[in-house]
Amino acid sequence: MNGLHILAEFHDCAREAGLLSRVARLKDLCLAACGGPGLTIVAEAFHGSGTDEAPSGATGAVVLAESHLAVHTWPELAAATVDIYVCNYSQDNRAAAERAFSRLLEAFMPGHCVRRDVERGSP
Repeated sequence: MNGLHILAEFHDCAREAGLLSRVARLKDLCLAACGGPGLTIVAEAFHGSGTDEAPSGATGAVVLAESHLAVHTWPELAAATVDIYVCNYSQDNRAAAERAFSRLLEAFMPGHCVRRDVERGSP
């Protein structure tokens, strides 16, 4: 259970609304954010709200061998929440989590980010 848990809120995202409202765009971003840094994707689930003509928000979760990534979007608020947890059982995955987070930050381009790091496994 030893690891890093990043919890973040992205506010005033400057990226076009399609990233915040289209499930396929969010899925592509999340898979690239995890795969690029070398995290091991084992499953995924993505869901959109609204309709194809009028999408509203999107939710995505990527199950990793190292733990998980979850993203929820609110296009009407130009906002998203990000949850990345990596455990360090067989190796230190902190750098991979930081690279995944940076990719998401760069993609959403928030005007303001609130980030909380939780060190997991320390009594």
